[in-house]
Amino acid sequence: MKKFFCLILTWVTLGWCGVSLDIQQGTMKPFQLAVPSIEGDANFAEKIRNVLVNDLQSSGFVEVVRQDAYVEKPSFLSMPQFENWRLIKCRGVLLAKVSVEGAHLTVQFKLWDVYGRVRQLDFTLKTLTKDWRRLAHIMADKIYASITGDPGYFDTRIVYISETGFHKKRKKRLALMDQDGANHQYLTGGQIPVITPRFSPVEQKIVYVSYGEGAAKAKVHIWDFEKDTHDMLSDLPGITYAPRFSPDGQTIVMSQARNGNSHIYAVDLKYKKPRQLTKGLSIDTSPSFSPDGKKIVFNSDRGGRRQLYVMDADGENIERVSFGQGVYATPVWSPDGDWIAFTKIEEGRFYIGIMKKDGTDEQLIADGYLVEGPSWSPDGRMLTFYKHEFPNGDKKAARISLYKIHRSGRFMQKIETPHEGSDPSWSPPLPFQQQ
Repeated sequence: MKKFFCLILTWVTLGWCGVSLDIQQGTMKPFQLAVPSIEGDANFAEKIRNVLVNDLQSSGFVEVVRQDAYVEKPSFLSMPQFENWRLIKCRGVLLAKVSVEGAHLTVQFKLWDVYGRVRQLDFTLKTLTKDWRRLAHIMADKIYASITGDPGYFDTRIVYISETGFHKKRKKRLALMDQDGANHQYLTGGQIPVITPRFSPVEQKIVYVSYGEGAAKAKVHIWDFEKDTHDMLSDLPGITYAPRFSPDGQTIVMSQARNGNSHIYAVDLKYKKPRQLTKGLSIDTSPSFSPDGKKIVFNSDRGGRRQLYVMDADGENIERVSFGQGVYATPVWSPDGDWIAFTKIEEGRFYIGIMKKDGTDEQLIADGYLVEGPSWSPDGRMLTFYKHEFPNGDKKAARISLYKIHRSGRFMQKIETPHEGSDPSWSPPLPFQQQ
């Protein structure tokens, strides 16, 4: 994948007047933002605005005020009349202009603070016309960061398993798409089943498992989208599953089943020699590194039923952190290191939950007949997962769908895919060239 962006950015760090966003605690009033029509080239202006607005509103933090409520038609070259925007309770006004020259697209962008009466952002983005959608995502990231103080997550992708066919002849293919479901593509043909794709936290690279002739033929693959390389980790002994990258992308941690037990192994990608981290008669699965690389969370039945445990990265100092009813699975550490997301099964009901890294403050944020496999957005605010749905209550018409949700349990949205989808994993931000 080529780094095709040229970014010219002037950042104004003045802070929004009276803006306080704490969605984790109680109620939250979204930031009221006016986004008038983008000026300039008609072929791209409205398309870019639509993607931008959809991104911002999907976060739940921003509410774009309807255009028919505007009391002035502002110009990109002029300062807004701030009193007019206060009348309709807007806190910000976004003005933009798009121009096209040959195969290149340029957008100039200004974000005005209505109450502070200052220009909050002023920048220019340039790219190829074919990449207009990605340009809109980058705009949304910059605006979101200015409003909330947190990095945006819109210029990212999700890899998942596309599923078709009946249960005994289920076709499972790797698929990749933008976080909003656009630019969908299949990466494998489905002749060989694949499972559990996981993005590297720092690169556009995934690790996943394929099964040639059943579980005993499991192989771990690493696919680097930037270098366009596709390597097999090695033919590791036993049944290998649930691989995941370390925070620096240099190590793979995974589970291997041998002789009825399952243990966690780490493989340095330079030497490709597995190192066993857990021992005993337990079934230890689903390892996930903390973002500093010093700890690993995993689930284990060593206490009698599956619970979550945390250990040092070398396998020492194992401590149990979950103590609720039911069983816990698929833990994954948040990018900021404060939270662990997980799947929980209790009394036949499935839940997506989060807890603090020491096991306190457990919160169940989504539920259903089968909801599984949480994955964090790179900013640590959103989660994607999959769940089974039954249209009109008909279990014969069951469908597996992808969703994303804020970690507070708000703003759940379905991600539309061509077929059923499972095992989603969120990418880090896509690279671009800055100058």
